[in-house]
Amino acid sequence: MTLKKELRLLAKPYYWVNILISLSYLISKKTIPICSRIFRHREEEMCELDSRETEILFFLLIIIMIRSRKTGSVTMVNYLSSSFLYTKVANGILWAYSDFRYGLGFLLLCVLVGMILSEPTYKGPEHITYFRTAQAFEDELARDKRINWLICFYTVWNPSCVNFAPVFAELSAEYNLDNLKFGKIDIGRFPETAQKYRISDSSFSRQLPTVILFQNGKEVERRPMADAKGKLQKFFFSSDNVRAAFGLNNLYKQCVENPLKPSKQQQQISANAKKTN
Repeated sequence: MTLKKELRLLAKPYYWVNILISLSYLISKKTIPICSRIFRHREEEMCELDSRETEILFFLLIIIMIRSRKTGSVTMVNYLSSSFLYTKVANGILWAYSDFRYGLGFLLLCVLVGMILSEPTYKGPEHITYFRTAQAFEDELARDKRINWLICFYTVWNPSCVNFAPVFAELSAEYNLDNLKFGKIDIGRFPETAQKYRISDSSFSRQLPTVILFQNGKEVERRPMADAKGKLQKFFFSSDNVRAAFGLNNLYKQCVENPLKPSKQQQQISANAKKTN
């Protein structure tokens, strides 16, 4: 995602409202007119952070950094989306620490915002085949082995899968051809597929999402992948990383230069149709 797209996305109410909520305590503390009214019940240095407040904010920073790495956040928008929950919890604690009534009011505000504003989702074009059964997935791989398939194995509840969904959709719109197709299968619904392709679908799994390139009906590349010792290598699912890992530019060029030709059965059907007409 380019900086221009990110800024356009951040201009939407969901993001700037949540950013204001996430910074609400600091803004109130550091803005003298607001601080003098809200925190006048405090004694000395009412507009300065005390040691307990500083500890809470420092702990919040550590949590956000750890969780962002685990969820594979690689863009500004991803970082913000994955941090909103923790910043709200920290702000709720800070407001309650100052005054229980403020904490309760902040909680009600978060609930209200959550009901009114939902996180924007990707609404652009996509060319993705969603496999509704495990057998349909296997049948499609075997149906025409001339087709290259880039398959995303995901679960609906995993944050990394949610973050990757718009990236995969944009790639499918950019690279889709008759002989280069994109597909998704929910291994939370089809654990037998997860077992077959050695993908853990547990809540602690580091293999979600997993993207596999199939050529001639067989796996040729996957991310994340294991090294020679069997240790899983961390992979950040950005658009550029996926392009590079699977050589999508070269693969697309090869597919354009070698388009699918109708099979003998299709040629026969076409010939019979012409005779009929």
